[in-house]
Amino acid sequence: MKTGIIQQSLSGFYDVLADGQLYRTRGRGNFRQKKVKPVVGDHVEFAVNDDGTAGYMLKILDRRNLLVRPPVANIDVAVVVTAATQPVFSPNLLDRQLVGLEEQGITPVIYFSKTDLLTAGQYAQLREVAAGYAKIGYQVFCHQAPFAADQLSKLKGLLVGKVVTMMGQTGAGKSTLLNHLVPGLDLATGEISQALKRGRHTTRKVSLLDVDGALIADTPGFSSYETFDMTVEELPMLFPEMRRLAPECKFRGCLHLKEPACAVKDALEHGIIMKSRYDDYVQFHDIIVNQKPNYKK
Repeated sequence: MKTGIIQQSLSGFYDVLADGQLYRTRGRGNFRQKKVKPVVGDHVEFAVNDDGTAGYMLKILDRRNLLVRPPVANIDVAVVVTAATQPVFSPNLLDRQLVGLEEQGITPVIYFSKTDLLTAGQYAQLREVAAGYAKIGYQVFCHQAPFAADQLSKLKGLLVGKVVTMMGQTGAGKSTLLNHLVPGLDLATGEISQALKRGRHTTRKVSLLDVDGALIADTPGFSSYETFDMTVEELPMLFPEMRRLAPECKFRGCLHLKEPACAVKDALEHGIIMKSRYDDYVQFHDIIVNQKPNYKK
């Protein structure tokens, strides 16, 4: 028996990477009975025949996380491709994505695209925003030439040994970045081709491409997180800057809203944390408080 990671699934077959070699396996029938579907990124145990070929997949090991679009498990890093313009940069959307990734235990990398379309003044303003996110501890790419060779090389270095997906709003440049990372992949880019192919994206196979030692999902990922299924008590823990300051608050379990002697509000007043981040935190808190319970979970 061997243990490996599913690198590609297609028509009931699963190509599993183990010990640097690909094995083509099939899932056991009882997976269907248990309503368990193996997905790309799953760590699995599978049988090996006497002749060295693969037999059936026997067990899916526990998942650390699972994304739906594309269906990939055990993601280590999500590259959040964020347009500097066209569409206009939205700190709120970026924070929604970061909170969702924090909840899943996925490390975000923020990659600003379309920076070459900005004026010098606009770029200077964006650099200040990027510096704010870098201060929080996020890895941020924000350079005038978004796909310069040294930037792509640095990004690849960060991703070595990781399972990776891309995310960002439509038109942000996910496909363009992936095409730069994997020359020859030739994913369709542009609004028209995206619109024409959108119906097919849900059914195409997903593979993990080996890109200089990183396994990157070969399809641009989901656009954003529309649901907030965490509690109001969990939410501030998904903002790293608030998580660090929370022990300094007077009250344990401080929600950083109206409580006195709050270290987060003090840091906000002194410009230590970003006002846009705090404003988004308050908005997300209100969304959680006001949303109807989901009884289908």
